[in-house]
Amino acid sequence: MEVFQHFSVKEILTCSMVLFAVIDIIGSIPIIVSLKQKFGHIEAEKASIVAGLLMIAFLFVGNKILNFIGVDVNSFAIAGAFVIFIIALEMILGIQIQKHSEAKAASIVPIAFPLIAGAGTLTTTLSLKAEYHDINIIFGIILNTVFVYLVLKSANWLEKKIGGGTLKVIEKVFGIILLAISIKLFTANFAQLFQTYVNF
Repeated sequence: MEVFQHFSVKEILTCSMVLFAVIDIIGSIPIIVSLKQKFGHIEAEKASIVAGLLMIAFLFVGNKILNFIGVDVNSFAIAGAFVIFIIALEMILGIQIQKHSEAKAASIVPIAFPLIAGAGTLTTTLSLKAEYHDINIIFGIILNTVFVYLVLKSANWLEKKIGGGTLKVIEKVFGIILLAISIKLFTANFAQLFQTYVNF
């Protein structure tokens, strides 16, 4: 088939590794366990499918959507940075900013977005599109989606293996890391926005 003429295992592995690093589902395990304790249940299937579809959809129409609503990629990334910042504050300070009382399970928000298919992940798919063929990026997204599903499905097992005290320590450490990521995401994209307006 013509769609598979650009199929490349090397490109798939490269795209998979890049997305794996950006999604960082392993580093998000403390968050997942925390959400499991907070909500009581994580809808692994729904979260994984929605996250995967978001990434694939954004690969093809990301720029068009942002242009249509008059938002550039840098502004989109900054908005994502604020969301990550709030999640990090919750983890570090042990406070609740988001309201979870109406939800019976964690799935689309905040797992599918912004934890998995967040601003960083979605903008990364656009960056990959400039260097690699779409079919290989899609396979890279699918591989990461499957791995994410396996991690989310293991939430109960992870919760049992990680003790309460250990979880609190790890949660605060990763909260600080998330905070640093949000600040880096904000400053990098703000600098680009500022440079754009200055040149304009």
